[in-house]
Amino acid sequence: MNSFEDFKIKKQLKNALVDLGLTVPTPIQEESYSTILGGSDFVGIAQTGTGKTIAFLLPILQDLKYTEELYPKVLILAPTRELVIQIVKEIDKLTPYISVRAVGVYGGSNNIGKQKAALSLGQDIVVGTPRRVYDLALANVLRLKSIKKLVIDEVDIMLDFGYKTQLNNIFEQLPRKRQNILFSATMTTYVDGLIDDFLVNPVKKTISISGTPLDTIEQESFAVPNFYTKTNLLNHLLEDREEFNKVLVFVATKITADRLFENLKFNSEATVIHSRKEQNFRTKSIEKFIDGTSRILIATDVIARGIDIENVSTVFSFDTPFYPENYIHRIGRTGRAGQKGRAILFHTEKEAPLKDSIEKLMNYSIPLREIPEGVKISSQLTPEEKNKPIDYDEIYLEKTKLKVGPSIQEKSAKNSKEVVKKKSYNITVKEKYKKPVRRGDKIQNLKKKRKKK
Repeated sequence: MNSFEDFKIKKQLKNALVDLGLTVPTPIQEESYSTILGGSDFVGIAQTGTGKTIAFLLPILQDLKYTEELYPKVLILAPTRELVIQIVKEIDKLTPYISVRAVGVYGGSNNIGKQKAALSLGQDIVVGTPRRVYDLALANVLRLKSIKKLVIDEVDIMLDFGYKTQLNNIFEQLPRKRQNILFSATMTTYVDGLIDDFLVNPVKKTISISGTPLDTIEQESFAVPNFYTKTNLLNHLLEDREEFNKVLVFVATKITADRLFENLKFNSEATVIHSRKEQNFRTKSIEKFIDGTSRILIATDVIARGIDIENVSTVFSFDTPFYPENYIHRIGRTGRAGQKGRAILFHTEKEAPLKDSIEKLMNYSIPLREIPEGVKISSQLTPEEKNKPIDYDEIYLEKTKLKVGPSIQEKSAKNSKEVVKKKSYNITVKEKYKKPVRRGDKIQNLKKKRKKK
């Protein structure tokens, strides 16, 4: 299929695609449309920025029949609030000429009442994070037995976020007879397990391997000794506003995000987003970045997936990600829709093994650049950097070692190979109370008892 005109698609959807300027489907959209429309379970593996959202929305909207029923027919699960909001926006863009009711549900202290009210009015499609969807189902506000199609977007990161329990709980409340649609950027062991447990003879399509860097992205790296030198280098590069006109800066932690913002010379042009920020703040930060009010967006990996931000000139990995796949998802924010992009990686000596893992995954060596003249090499360290160096072998062993549970018990002292020397009563009391033992009534009474026996 060379264009959307070749799709078996209703006129109203075609008109919406024309309004959006979409004429040629991406490979994942082409591969998934007929299979999903036919009702088979589907697994799509495609790189970030390849049009996965439209790939599952088009066939769903094509098959969706108008109804005034209260309970939804389609459930779409996504790992983050931002992605939920993004998917609902995509539904709105595709349905100006058809009547479709869709609502996004996600965590937040002030929004559950509004979400319950929206669900009570009746919805065709519910898009939500697993935890909020399950909470609403338990409250009997969201009836999951009516669901005919289940979509899980960004399955791999959802499992990384620890949503497996919530997913299992949701599956128990869904009808067995349903269509399952999974989309992911990587195929992990957990994803394989989910497919084996809950999908029925799914059609699998792998469009591009996650480790393959996009051809449109120019990559480079800098070996930098510490946080404050990284900040100096970033400040130096960002002085070129023409070259770095729309910049995403990814950091490892919330603390680093806030600290970087405080030390950035251009913080009047920057916004910060991480999970500790309130939802309204996060939404406004993204909106400012999208409309150009902010030139720089500092973020943790919470938005490394799924958020459609156009014309990002450069993605900085201020901290090298622990999981190499996350680097791919980060740089996927630039070089979209055939445009040229740039990705710059900062790495310390401690982060060098992580950089090696990224290059191994991509089968590509990221070119190393010299730190420009004029960038101050700082000797100041953050509190985290003053701690002991990261031992990645130790982290791996800690993750993989056998944990002692109810059915696996440690050997008692008498059964272990190590002989435990028995201490006398006097020594034990001295160690406990740090003072000489007095001969008191307790000891005298013990002697009397022994004599009686």
